[in-house]
Amino acid sequence: MPDQRSRGGRLSRHEPREVAELKQVKAEHPELAPAADLQIALLELQRRVQSRVPLPWLDVDPNWLKAQHEAGNRLLRFEDIPLDWTEFRLMFRQTADILRRFDALEDGDHAALQMLARTGHTLEPIVIEWYRATARPARIQGDAASGAAVTIPDGAAVNREALEQVLSLAIRPFLERCAEVIQQRTDFSTWSQPYCPLCGGEPEFGVIAVSGGRLLICGRCTGRWRFHAWACPFCGNEDRNLVTSFTSRDGRYRLYACDVCKRYLKAYDERQAHRPVMLAVDSVATLPLDAAAMQRGYTG
Repeated sequence: MPDQRSRGGRLSRHEPREVAELKQVKAEHPELAPAADLQIALLELQRRVQSRVPLPWLDVDPNWLKAQHEAGNRLLRFEDIPLDWTEFRLMFRQTADILRRFDALEDGDHAALQMLARTGHTLEPIVIEWYRATARPARIQGDAASGAAVTIPDGAAVNREALEQVLSLAIRPFLERCAEVIQQRTDFSTWSQPYCPLCGGEPEFGVIAVSGGRLLICGRCTGRWRFHAWACPFCGNEDRNLVTSFTSRDGRYRLYACDVCKRYLKAYDERQAHRPVMLAVDSVATLPLDAAAMQRGYTG
């Protein structure tokens, strides 16, 4: 019988495992409660939308897939995503509302994003251009405009990182549905790029498998792929002497920090774990590691 805890650490019969685990994190680490509550709100919203997302229709030809991998091209084109614009606009608005409620979005950015979502069909071309422009992550290509303001229709301005954060979270239920289907019938063993073979997103987390290899988890579609055991996925540095690694006190998590580009990636060590990796849970549980990395001058 599946283990499901209720309040105070016990799982409830109908509560999703990730939500129950986040509540457990709150109980054990009260200082992480705001971050856990934010993730719970986002998870509940994403699950409601994802339950209505149809399965994508994709016929993946092995020869075409091999050619895509050899060229370093992602598999999922925008037109392949089962995106309902009414659902997406709702998801976009409600995601912005949740981020604002938990002080993860400035008032001005929130107002501009709400206006963008409610003004005719002005959001659609922005989403399409953003997705197509991130076929390979901008930071990996070295042409990011991080932090710059973006002017949206009606002359309003929004912080680029705020816009991209809301876009990434709002499109996740649709991309995650695609990832569920594609990963079950596609071999990604020939993919060696540091960005997602499905949507081109950057890795947000890693997994150290029981076998000792490392998987990366996409921060946008949650797709997974194998990657070098310690190399930096952001700048390609493979010199082990220039990769700083440290673990959490319980040994469950490891952080890889690159001394070349000064970025870091956290990972869940399945060799020390009692459950599979859960991105929403483990990103909150490892916030103390984020703080430790930032104190040493690294950025996520």
